[in-house]
Formats: sequence, structure tokens, C-alpha cells
Amino acid sequence: MIAGPAGLRHAGPVEPTLSAVVVPVPEAEPRVGALRAALDPSAALGVPAHVTIMFPFLAPPRIDDGARAALGEVCAAAPPFEVTFERVAWFDEDVVWWAPEPAGPFVRLTSSVSRRFGLQPYGGAHGDGVTPHLTIAHGAPVPRLRAAAAEVADGPPVRATVRSAVLMTGSREPGSWTTVAEFPLGGS
Repeated sequence: MIAGPAGLRHAGPVEPTLSAVVVPVPEAEPRVGALRAALDPSAALGVPAHVTIMFPFLAPPRIDDGARAALGEVCAAAPPFEVTFERVAWFDEDVVWWAPEPAGPFVRLTSSVSRRFGLQPYGGAHGDGVTPHLTIAHGAPVPRLRAAAAEVADGPPVRATVRSAVLMTGSREPGSWTTVAEFPLGGS
């Protein structure tokens, strides 16, 4: 046990209970980092600006050398690609996101991970369709979401080269998400 503020005690680091495969987009951080910090709860968990490939992925105790090798094979079969973030879009009036163009390479990578591991993105909550996106904001009042959308839409496009995907684990606790492994695309 570790003594915290005001003598409160906690058990130390929280064991990861969740995992995800994502493509971090560090080039987007200057444009969306502050907005995500204020308006995207996953940022407080330690998740960078990204496009999700598979969430949830395997339960952390199931991520062994075999799972890592299989994920590495899936990623090695996908070529690196260029992507541009320019168009801002919405899921209802709940989530503001940036659309990657082209979206196809993300869809194909998600489908490959899904087939290889028998998983569905977001546990199947959104049906079979995949909409690749970089979340900017959600869970805030609609006027604040609209302001965030306008702020991002008013800037220039962001371009990136996608060369890898990462496996992250964490929990619902602030700062708990960390990168476990990076997997190059195209075996690069």
C-alpha cells in the first residue's frame, strides 16, 4: 500500500483490464491535443491522438507471445500509407471526429485483426461497419463540441505517414494506458 494525499492509501499501479490496437497520429497532437485533453476522456487515460484499429482487443492476461506474433503478422501484411485529416464529422451530436483520407487502409487493417482474432470493433456495438476516425471530443455540451469542431475545421489539413500500429493496455483509471508493443506495417 502507498500513502497518497491526506493519508489516503491505495494499492499502487492499477492492473490493466483493457487493451486496444491503435494507430497513433502524433502529427495531429498540435491541432487536437488541447481539445482532447479537455473534451476526450480517453486523453486523460493516457491514450494519444489515434485511429482505433480494435477496441476492445484481447484481455491483457491473454496477450502472450503467440498473440503478439499473430498481431505482428497481420500488421506486416499491410503496407505503410499516407493519410490526411481534413474533414471534421460527427456521430450524432455526441462525438466530434476527424476523418482520415483514405479510410480504406484503416478498414482493411481492422478487418484483418477482426478475422485473425475473432473480434468485432467496439464489441459489435456499432454493427459490422467500421468508420475510421480520430476522436476530437465527446461527452461535452453540444455548444462546446461545436466550438471544437469549428476550431479544427478552420485549420489546415494534417498529413501523416502510417508505418505502424501499437498495442496498448490500461484501465479506466487516469494515466493508466501504456504502449506494450509496436508493430511495423509492411514488415518495415
